[in-house]
Amino acid sequence: MEYIATFYTHFGAIKYSKYLSGKNIPSETMPVPRKLSSSCGICVKFKTDVNISSIISEDMEKVFAINDSDIKQIYENK
Repeated sequence: MEYIATFYTHFGAIKYSKYLSGKNIPSETMPVPRKLSSSCGICVKFKTDVNISSIISEDMEKVFAINDSDIKQIYENK
């Protein structure tokens, strides 16, 4: 499954990208797509079959699952 995670800060996004790299999960740090919102303006896009709840970070604002052209919010840090 493919995901986009948004973050409260640029530092949080960079840190999470490094975390995923350490778990051998490929990721891309990129600007947040216009239809999604974020406090910092960058996000991390990644693909994994790992249970997403096991790789949630406190730095995350939201996580979206991408299925073809459909984007669905699956997590929000409240």
